[in-house]
Amino acid sequence: MNGDYLVIDKKVLPEVYEKVITTKKILQEGKVKEVTEATKLAGISRSVYYKYKDYVFEFSQMSNGRKATFNMIIGHQKGVLSNILNFISEHDGNILTIDQGIPINNLANLSLTIDISSMKIELSEMLEDLKSLEYVDRVEFIAME
Repeated sequence: MNGDYLVIDKKVLPEVYEKVITTKKILQEGKVKEVTEATKLAGISRSVYYKYKDYVFEFSQMSNGRKATFNMIIGHQKGVLSNILNFISEHDGNILTIDQGIPINNLANLSLTIDISSMKIELSEMLEDLKSLEYVDRVEFIAME
């Protein structure tokens, strides 16, 4: 099997994974301020949430294309952002949103949402290739729609 990601119908998974996603939604929507409150509402422990929060994502298929959101930590060097954007463009990705934070200790947070419906590369391969770009410190897949 190639790649690190699978698409699995939630009917065959333990309920805990869906509760992790519920907790993430509660936090994102600002219904509560603390992880403890969100996990209590979702019906899971904090330890379960922290164990799976970076590995469980919601997937939905839309007819108008697929969008993927990533967070990256990049070095504060000339041309790094340009290299990332060129890489995505070369593989027929379309940048929908981009947000770069102010560099702190020569590292900046970068958030990208990309239309990946026309890309010529698998998502897992794109993640690995982005990680290998010079001055890209970390790439984190956030969500796909």
